[in-house]
Amino acid sequence: MKKVVSLLFVAGLFLAACGNSATSTKESESTKQEIAVSTPGELSTLDSAQYTDVNSSDMIGQVSEGLYRLDKEGNPELAMAKEEPKVSEDGLTYTFKLREAKYSDGTPVRAQDFVYAFQNVVDPKTTSSSSHRMDIFKNGEKIRNGELPVDQLGVKALDDQTLELDLVAPAPFLPEILTGTPFMPKQEKFASEKGKAYGTSADNFVGNGPFVIKGWDGNNESWTLEKNPTYWDAKNVNLKKVKVQVVKEIATGVNLFNDGQLDYTTLSDVYAQNNQDNKLAHFVPKAMVGYISANHKRPVTGNLHVRQAILQAINKKSYTKNVLSDGSQPLNGFVPTNFAKNPETGEDYRKEAGDLMPYDLKAAQKNWELAKKELGKDEIELELLASDTATSKKTVEFLQGQLQQNLPGLKIDIKNVPLQNRLDLQDKSEFDLVYGTWTPDYADPINFLEFYDSTGGLNSSGYANKAYDAGLEEARTTLAKDPAKRWNKLIEMEKQLVEKDTAVLPFYQGSVAYLKSERLHGLQVFPFGRTVSYRLAYVK
Repeated sequence: MKKVVSLLFVAGLFLAACGNSATSTKESESTKQEIAVSTPGELSTLDSAQYTDVNSSDMIGQVSEGLYRLDKEGNPELAMAKEEPKVSEDGLTYTFKLREAKYSDGTPVRAQDFVYAFQNVVDPKTTSSSSHRMDIFKNGEKIRNGELPVDQLGVKALDDQTLELDLVAPAPFLPEILTGTPFMPKQEKFASEKGKAYGTSADNFVGNGPFVIKGWDGNNESWTLEKNPTYWDAKNVNLKKVKVQVVKEIATGVNLFNDGQLDYTTLSDVYAQNNQDNKLAHFVPKAMVGYISANHKRPVTGNLHVRQAILQAINKKSYTKNVLSDGSQPLNGFVPTNFAKNPETGEDYRKEAGDLMPYDLKAAQKNWELAKKELGKDEIELELLASDTATSKKTVEFLQGQLQQNLPGLKIDIKNVPLQNRLDLQDKSEFDLVYGTWTPDYADPINFLEFYDSTGGLNSSGYANKAYDAGLEEARTTLAKDPAKRWNKLIEMEKQLVEKDTAVLPFYQGSVAYLKSERLHGLQVFPFGRTVSYRLAYVK
């Protein structure tokens, strides 16, 4: 960090010396279409089949673009798709005409690139955590389960500019789904040649988005996004350069912002509290859920009463008020509020589904005594895994205090590691308990519930319930044309997941709190999916 500050200081002296006057230099710099921003975690990959974290997804969204993108209101609009698709009478076949567009290396974006990318995600050899996202296409589930070859996926290139998608069931929210990170195209020749190295550094990636990435070697914590001159809509991209710096500590980000070295940085805990009245501070509700995942394969965390005791012993209101203080709210369920509405009545999903496993100390201690009796133990020690960001550290410290105080005989050991390490350990099921967050890609409750589908790539907990899996499959297929029954089925499945099996331990719904400089305008901050986009941003 000292090196970055020193370089910026020297650059400032150089610019001041070259200008006609200090005033004119300051004015020209303030309107230069360049900004500096922070990201709270490392960039782990640029491969749309391999990402597992929001920070990487955010960067992929800056340098790649799918059939649809999000407009300034956060709604899907045409991107690589030139026009709305032709849809078959049964609602299962979508035919897209692609616009003429190029990758950053000058090669054209072809329909085959989408086929290649989607097949890559669903291919069991890729081991993509997003493989289940391809279940919307014909044969998607069978392919990821190794029952059919990848060329049987319901995605075809009829010619270079025509893409055909065959679905397993009608999907009225398909545009929202296709804005997601797993649905980005890949330049087939380049990606094939790079193999496993694809997306591991700036040199091993080619994108078709509004920006190109420079200076990322796969490990460093700063890089630059530069305007992509080959982007089809480059005339509407104003920023020429975005300097990105990984800043894990909120205090560091705030200090850099206050010193004028950042135009955008996130807030949380005491820094969100201290900036409540700051006109440069913004608080945006987000469909992000903070949760604890328990390893069902281990004797202690595989015990239902242990999991229920832990969830009921967390004072969620105290956490959101005293630790985060950024607009986040307690959550009693895995699907957040203000996210999805009943298709017939318009009622909010969370309100209709009700409170599942709220904070209840008496019930928690009752479950805890049952758990100790079943396990034959009076003293239990568990490890709580989390990333090493400032917010994660404060979160697990709060959880440690709550659980050790409220559940007699429980000792919680904290293990903070870099985000990628946490994801690797979680993927390998090498944990007792792990704290993480989940942000959906589109506004449908199933995008949360699928997280714990036993056949899905994201479920590393070991939870497996055939009835739960069958219920989700029913919601995806046979109930797709009956919105009311489908809605009730999703509510039923969430109760199974949280209340009956307590497979996941959700405890809060997040928000995005951030500082933004007065000169920065048009920044897109999304309520779900990727967090931020610089495509429409500009300096004034």
